[in-house]
Amino acid sequence: MSSAFSWFVILGTLGSLAGYFLLLYLNRTTKNPGRTTGHVYDGIEEYDNPLPAWWFWGFIISILFALGYLLYYPGLGNFTGFGAWSQVGELTDDQDAADERYGPIFAQYAAVPVDDLVNDPAAMRMGRRLFATNCSVCHGTAGTGSEGFPNLTDEEWLWGGDAEQIKATISNGRQASMPAWGPALQDQGVAEVAEYVMQLAGRDVDASLANAGRARFNTFCVACHGPEGAGQPMMGAPALNNEIWLYGNSHLRIEDAIRNGRNGQMPAFAERLGADKVHILAAYVKNLQQ
Repeated sequence: MSSAFSWFVILGTLGSLAGYFLLLYLNRTTKNPGRTTGHVYDGIEEYDNPLPAWWFWGFIISILFALGYLLYYPGLGNFTGFGAWSQVGELTDDQDAADERYGPIFAQYAAVPVDDLVNDPAAMRMGRRLFATNCSVCHGTAGTGSEGFPNLTDEEWLWGGDAEQIKATISNGRQASMPAWGPALQDQGVAEVAEYVMQLAGRDVDASLANAGRARFNTFCVACHGPEGAGQPMMGAPALNNEIWLYGNSHLRIEDAIRNGRNGQMPAFAERLGADKVHILAAYVKNLQQ
């Protein structure tokens, strides 16, 4: 936070504690001991007496505790506290402790090939927990994906589905990019290419539009998707000759993808998980295909 706001927090916090102490101190005695305040509630008169000593000192101790807490922990603006405690440091300590405890187990599984690991129930339970923590927010708890997030349980793999390719995807992430062809094709061209793409998927289409779209497809799309629309895992270009669609299979959705392009990104998990956990997670993802 900025220095000005930091001082605002410091002065506001310490000023509040000082105000509480002053309020207690000024009301520790009374000028009229034994007298009433004149207030009556249900026949009970309110006496003008100070707080009981135990109550007064309880408040004083709580103020002193607050001061000690704020000196040790970060609570006064940008002041980090004499204890140098932080949430990041606490998380790092917990992670280091977990790595020390469970690291040998992960290392043991890392020596087993992925294709063998998928048959190990204990390893798959570990992989399921890793998946739920790191992957389910995008791909779903069952790995079935959603719009824009690939289904990991089918046979379609944008970047390849063997063990090493899955590990590379998890470790390094993926950046997919389809250019927007709207300016080059114009509306008529987009409609024609969409019709041809639907024909590749085996649908009934307008033959004249599809034929016109084929020529445009061979000019603009074949470099990535191949002449038969079978895709190229090396480039992350999806197959267009089946009914597996990442962004929807309606005519309007296909036109939108052609006109405006697509940009999908999967984050890299190598630094976050480490090679041993990536190995187990890759085996679990591989197992989802079964």
